[in-house]
Amino acid sequence: MLVRSAIWHPEVVDPDALPPRPQVPAADQTLRILRHLARRPAPVAASALARDLGIPRSTVYHLLATLADHGFVTHLPDERRWGLGSSAFELSGGYSRQEPLARLGRPLIAALADRVGESAHLAILTGRDVLYIVEERAPRRPALVSDVGVRLPAHLTATGRAMLAAMPAAQVRALYPDASAFTDRTGSGPRRPAELRDLLREIRRTGIAAEHGEVTGGLRSVAVAVRDHTGWPVAAVATTWPDELERAVDGTVEDVAEVAAELERRLRR
Repeated sequence: MLVRSAIWHPEVVDPDALPPRPQVPAADQTLRILRHLARRPAPVAASALARDLGIPRSTVYHLLATLADHGFVTHLPDERRWGLGSSAFELSGGYSRQEPLARLGRPLIAALADRVGESAHLAILTGRDVLYIVEERAPRRPALVSDVGVRLPAHLTATGRAMLAAMPAAQVRALYPDASAFTDRTGSGPRRPAELRDLLREIRRTGIAAEHGEVTGGLRSVAVAVRDHTGWPVAAVATTWPDELERAVDGTVEDVAEVAAELERRLRR
């Protein structure tokens, strides 16, 4: 069956064999500061950054000074606040121009939607969320919550589950250390680390990552992870259809798996 070979790339048989990515505290704190500033509607005081992010105030000041030297943040002395600088906008523009995953994936996702006659999408993992970067709605199908730029809890989505199942167990534990990490949308889906472990174990066993009404009632999805040359899950391809339609899940997963495998091939060129 094509599904298993496409989900489990021969270069990486066991996801637990992948070493956890090393933690670099300064880099982590710097990126958290930039992300926090990007999400705020106005510049922020350094003391507020320290409080909201749980980073020592002295560390925040040192990191902000370095970021300012490189143009990623700017200081507004009259307001005693910090905002994003020109380098951050240049970086954003560069991503918009390149967006390699979206650029390579868009025609494949469109072809998948045409082939199966259902809506299809491409998502990446960011923290405990999935971020949708390509969405292709099939004709006469309802709009989905998974529009481009939307974030949803990874543990509830088929795309998120496909990527989590392909990650080392230690990395999943770091993302979901306790019950407080689990967001609920429809009253179903894993709510504790043990439940998520059981779900991911079943995905690895069957080769099928799916969700049924856990994001939006009346809809179900299947997904397959896309891996980079190291075997790390960099994205996931999925298709979604209404409950009332009788579809062969295995056949649909095969279609999704073919697209995921082709995207992997194009990423590795």
